Amino acid sequence: MMMFSLDDLWKSRFDGKECFNALEGLSASVHGGDIVTIVGPSGSGKSTLLLLLNRLEDPDRGRITYLGRDLRKWNVLDLRRQVGMVFQQSVMLSGTVRENVLYGPRLVGRECDEDPEALLRQVGLDSSLANRDARDLSGGQQQRVALARVLANDPAVLLLDEPTSALDQNAARGIEELLLGMQREKGLTCLWVTHDLAQALRLDGETWVLDCGRLVEAGPTVEVLNQPQHPAAREYLRSRLERGEAR
Repeated sequence: MMMFSLDDLWKSRFDGKECFNALEGLSASVHGGDIVTIVGPSGSGKSTLLLLLNRLEDPDRGRITYLGRDLRKWNVLDLRRQVGMVFQQSVMLSGTVRENVLYGPRLVGRECDEDPEALLRQVGLDSSLANRDARDLSGGQQQRVALARVLANDPAVLLLDEPTSALDQNAARGIEELLLGMQREKGLTCLWVTHDLAQALRLDGETWVLDCGRLVEAGPTVEVLNQPQHPAAREYLRSRLERGEAR
């Protein structure tokens, strides 16, 4: 099943001095159950792409469809229940951890299908934190609460903008295994922005390489990371390997 179809997406930005293209003619497709890791230099358009898919922004030109329907024709709340997003910097709402986890389902007028404490355990948090003020948690704990909050909606797609960057290695691996398990069991689709090439290899699936707003390389992760064809992809991967990242 085709989840997303991206057709000739363009998006401009203003950096305080001049306009530039954050995305330039990007076209791609995402099928149900895919795990797509999105890599590339800072400023290459990775986060911008996720914002468009969640309709936090719209493209200047081009078209996105979700389940065959133009993204702009979806009710935004319905879309975001099905397509959840976890940002690099999590934002906690005022109130308890439990209230944060239940926020999504209540926003669309339904009850959470799963016990909030169980969701906390899923993301590697002690259920005893449920009654704590969410804003008193550490950054890593807040990131996991943000993931639990999205999972409470039982989404079909997750958009993940470096969700494990604030976590230690063991916690990051735990999140990877959780989402891989959901992909196997429920057919969860993930688009996962990461700078960690080792993480991309563990997640396997497909990898997209963005450079200056363009999709310059796409294919099976092992092939893209080990045999990149586009010069920009080769240069980016070479620079990451020089910093000590293993393939």
